[in-house]
Amino acid sequence: MTEQSVEQQGARFSGLDWIAVILLAAGLAALATGLLPAGQAEATVRRLLPLLLFLATVVILAELTAKAEVFDVIAARVAIAGRGRYWLLFGLCVLFAAGTTAFLNLDTTAVLLTPVMLATAVRAGISAMPLAMATVWLANTASLLLPVSNLTNLLAADRVRLAPVAFAARMIGPQLASVAATMVCLWVLYWRRGRRGARCYTPPARHTPRDRVLFWVAGLACLTFVGCLFANVEIEFASAACAAAVLVAFAVRARAELNLRLFPWRLLVFVVGLFLVIDTVSLHGLAGVAAAVAGTDPGPTGIFRAAGIGAGMSNVINNLPAYATIEAVIPVANHNQLLGLLVGTNVGPIVTPWASLATLLWYERCRAAGVQICWRTFAATGFVTAVVVLAATTGALVATG
Repeated sequence: MTEQSVEQQGARFSGLDWIAVILLAAGLAALATGLLPAGQAEATVRRLLPLLLFLATVVILAELTAKAEVFDVIAARVAIAGRGRYWLLFGLCVLFAAGTTAFLNLDTTAVLLTPVMLATAVRAGISAMPLAMATVWLANTASLLLPVSNLTNLLAADRVRLAPVAFAARMIGPQLASVAATMVCLWVLYWRRGRRGARCYTPPARHTPRDRVLFWVAGLACLTFVGCLFANVEIEFASAACAAAVLVAFAVRARAELNLRLFPWRLLVFVVGLFLVIDTVSLHGLAGVAAAVAGTDPGPTGIFRAAGIGAGMSNVINNLPAYATIEAVIPVANHNQLLGLLVGTNVGPIVTPWASLATLLWYERCRAAGVQICWRTFAATGFVTAVVVLAATTGALVATG
């Protein structure tokens, strides 16, 4: 697909675009009618501002890094390392996605690794969907190991008072079970020969970027962004500074590549509308429903119930508000039940496209690359995988408790 056709495709409204606009309209209607108090709406928007800054700037950073061909260079090397063998390429993809998610965070996997996986498919001349699905599923299901792996982990670690090392020790069993179950589902549903349609692929030649200056500036900006995550720099400031550096480089060397399409307005509209609607629904009965379904049993039954409702609500309303809503009704002493909720909101939101911000970021990268997503297939395979992974991971949590 040509760059022009991709841009034209991105300019058209998709189903998710209409959902974003409708959500924002519904949120504003709730505010106008008094269903959502003005004070609550203002507090929500203030809380969202750092997140919105991060989302806007990290998407711009990823978009310009792709234009600088950084992802093409890495992708060619990954495809070469696979030696034409699908099982080896599969192992490399799982290693990259699970490692990036666990030791950085799931949003980094969605933003920076998705373009690498898609470019790898192009370089190797194979279908993009197996690599794309490996990225989006593992961005969610491999996010249990460390507090930094997922924002929900930070909230849970604070609630159960576990330091990073202790948190990792408690969650390593569920993490391994989650990744192993995801691998099985990925292979059966997308990677086996009957699904991918070929026995092997031809490794590509190494890729040389057209503009080495832009390549190195963008590459160093991404490395700096990753380094800032390790240094505990506020993620929105890190992404803004790195995106600004790459913007300046493009303004000097390739001004024609800069346009308004770089700004991810659809994503920002979706997030604002979603949180306004969820605030409204929470005020009018959602918290009571969550309390009734989750229960207060600290044992295995309560853990599985919390995991199940966490996964279900995540796919309906998004995992961040789902976690916050259910956490508030779980007794403070029920640490394992809370961790069950964490499992549900981390590994479960892979059925609907709005279930996690990582999935939305992944979709933005797929859209930018011109990769068409069949949401019916996405939901069907995601449901099967969510059930399998949720059962395996929650079972591991109970077994290691």
